[in-house]
Amino acid sequence: MNGKRLKRFSDLTASKIHMNKVTPFLSFDGQAEEAARFYVSLLPDSRIDRVTESPMDTPGGTAGTVLIVEFTLAGTPYIALNTPGFSFTEAVSFLIACANQAETDRLWAALTADGGSEIACGWLKDRWGVFWQVTPTRLMELIKDPDRDRARRAMEAMTKMIKIDIAEVERAADGA
Repeated sequence: MNGKRLKRFSDLTASKIHMNKVTPFLSFDGQAEEAARFYVSLLPDSRIDRVTESPMDTPGGTAGTVLIVEFTLAGTPYIALNTPGFSFTEAVSFLIACANQAETDRLWAALTADGGSEIACGWLKDRWGVFWQVTPTRLMELIKDPDRDRARRAMEAMTKMIKIDIAEVERAADGA
């Protein structure tokens, strides 16, 4: 168990535990803490909030190993659980709205590194099998353009891409 733990579950016995009504809950096969620490390193307003060790042996690990990692990613709370036997699918993905091409490129490189894979149209799968859409906000603006021909040209260009190249999408939208 590397790194500092901000709070342990046992430290909270005197305080009330708060839970949001809806929180994304991700299952990992023994790598919940590693994945959460990686994710929070990528985006501002992100942090590990709490690491809870298992009070007993479970299919996910022995007593004392990391069971649950609560983390905040770009201001949104998540929970990661160590439990074997589950995998992610394309049916659920996380969209990261990127301000520019540099941010798109940085996040794309980080998320596809070390066993991640590129898919299409800005989609990728990271090394843990989680699916992401790395999407420049400019792409969404162009696809929503009130000029439907311009929007169509932008979308046609996007559908031919793996990682989104916003300059190319803009050229296509402009009819160039």
